Amino acid sequence: MTRFTEQELSCDAFLGGKLHLFQPLKGYRAGVDPVFLAASVPARPGQAVLELGCGAGAAILSLAARVPDLGLCGVEIQPAYADLARRNAAYNHRALEVVEGDLSTLPANLRERQFDHVLANPPYFRDGAHSPARDAGRRRALGEETPLTLWIDTAARRLISRGYLHMIQRVERLPDMVSACGGRLGSLEVLPLAARTGRPPDLIILRARKGGRADFRLHAPLILHAGDRHERDGESYRPEIQDVLRNGAALRWP
Repeated sequence: MTRFTEQELSCDAFLGGKLHLFQPLKGYRAGVDPVFLAASVPARPGQAVLELGCGAGAAILSLAARVPDLGLCGVEIQPAYADLARRNAAYNHRALEVVEGDLSTLPANLRERQFDHVLANPPYFRDGAHSPARDAGRRRALGEETPLTLWIDTAARRLISRGYLHMIQRVERLPDMVSACGGRLGSLEVLPLAARTGRPPDLIILRARKGGRADFRLHAPLILHAGDRHERDGESYRPEIQDVLRNGAALRWP
């Protein structure tokens, strides 16, 4: 995949302008999902954070906008998006190390390191489970080529003892995620994200801890929008969700 030209990019504001990201006009463009993922991570200044499949850096740079002085590292298989992540980090005055590579063949120096937090927004769809996108970058970002089990195994190997994995995924992938954590990660918590009251959740955020032994917890859904239907033009996010998306606030787990 060739690098993007300036004419192929837009510069978009996130977190109410606290973060600006260069993204392809055609291709994978970050929405609210990586912002929710970043908001779910209870990182503290001085900790080390690894993002698997960092893309253009939306999630890990959103986390860095909320929590200062983190050691940031991202892995990205597509060179064009890895370049964007580096550019976006520099543009937002963040030190982000971006490693180009596949999860199955990480460089030796990265395999020797461990992190307090790992976050991941893997492709949502199993191979063949959706109509593939025309754009190669978007197709790879949405369609699973690397098994979900490898994402979770890689995260477990890179975490320190008692370190956390946070992963956002579609709700139908929950059985795969729980199964993949078996013998690797414990203290599983699942936070469903539902658009409105009375609607089933489409997405979940999984929190898992290396060496954790607490019982599995399935939380009540986090409701994103006010009201039970869309009744007017414009946004209808609940105030606490607005705070996450516009002010970079942390997402409160129950």
